[in-house]
Formats: sequence, structure tokens, C-alpha cells
Amino acid sequence: MATPERRGRITLPSGEVGSVWIHPSDAEATLVVAHGAGAGMDHPFLAGFCRAMGDARVATMRFNFPYIERGRRSPDPERVLRETWLAAFEAASERESGPGVLAGGKSLGGRIASMCAADGMPAAGLVFLGYPLHAPGKTEKLRAEHLERILVPMLFLQGTRDPFANPDLLKQVLAKLGDRAVLEPVEGGDHSFRIRGVKADDREIGARLAGAAAPFVRRVAGER
Repeated sequence: MATPERRGRITLPSGEVGSVWIHPSDAEATLVVAHGAGAGMDHPFLAGFCRAMGDARVATMRFNFPYIERGRRSPDPERVLRETWLAAFEAASERESGPGVLAGGKSLGGRIASMCAADGMPAAGLVFLGYPLHAPGKTEKLRAEHLERILVPMLFLQGTRDPFANPDLLKQVLAKLGDRAVLEPVEGGDHSFRIRGVKADDREIGARLAGAAAPFVRRVAGER
């Protein structure tokens, strides 16, 4: 029987946001996951990823940023995004009594997690589902300097056709991080990990990424 999803609320400095836990009885690790800029925690991609992670013995907690709760399209200011991430991570850490908790997310969600980790959020590791290294067509402005301050293991799941991450530039950035960073390229995948000519819905696409993410999360948690 599939592990049920349990919905809750996370208290922020001003207000609350929704969360969803999937915690299988045989979980060996926990991953807190944030959504991307254009969709909330219940988008099929993220829901499919978290469900598959649960099937692979990794508990997950996903959550919304405030702007999604309010029905807005534009992301909150960075300060609010960071506050939300820190509150979500703290909530997961208080609930999880096992090994270290990891953090990550889709695009914007993963990037904010990395910024928090660079500034001290005690994540055991990071999982990026399409890291937004730069805006499309603006490869001269990389969002990478803070990554060098992160000392925990990082997994980059990245489509090779992702306009937010030139493959050559991404490899150059990760080379500076040494063995802390692992790159798992998805051949032909765009920023949503869709591949031309391959029919798959978003839930299935997200679930497939768990095949690489779950072993990484379990390994990192086991080393804590």
C-alpha cells in the first residue's frame, strides 16, 4: 500500500504556508523539496518525484512559498523565500529523528536552498532538479559564486537542453566544487526535463528523477 500524503502548515515570521509529508515506514533519509517559480508543491512533476522518492525509502516534505498560497504568479522577494525555506527546514528537522536532513528543489526552489545552505542552513546535502545557473541567453551572469561556500555533497540533475544551464558552463562551475558535486545529465532534457519525441506526463518525468536522487540521498544521510 502506498504511503499516504499528510498535509500540514508551516509557521512563518508572518503567516503560514502549506506542506505535504510522505514518510514511509522504512525511510532511511529525509529530503525537503521546494517547487520552481511557475508552479506550487502540488504540480504533478514535484508530486511524482516525491511519491517515487517515498517508494525508494526516502521521506519527503514539500511546501509552498507564500506567493503561491496567495494565488500570485511573481515570486516573493528573496528575503521571504529564504525565511520560508529556513522555516520549512526547521520544521522537517524537528520532526525527523533519524540521519541528517537534505534539502533541494526544482529550479528556484533549489537555488534558494543552496543560498540558505551557503549561509549556514545545516542541510546534510543538496539535490537540484534543474539548477538555474543563468537566465536564458544571459550566460555572462552566473548564479554560482555562493556554491563554493557549500561544503556538503550536491547532486545536480540537469537536462542537456536546459536554457537555464549551458552544459559547458555548468561543468566548469562544478569542476571548481570538486568531489562535493555530482552531475547527472538527462540527455535531451529541457528545463522541465521533457525530451523531444518522448511522450511522458509531468508526474512520470518527476518520478524518473528519483532513480538517481534517492540513492544519493540515502548515501549522504548514511554518512552522517
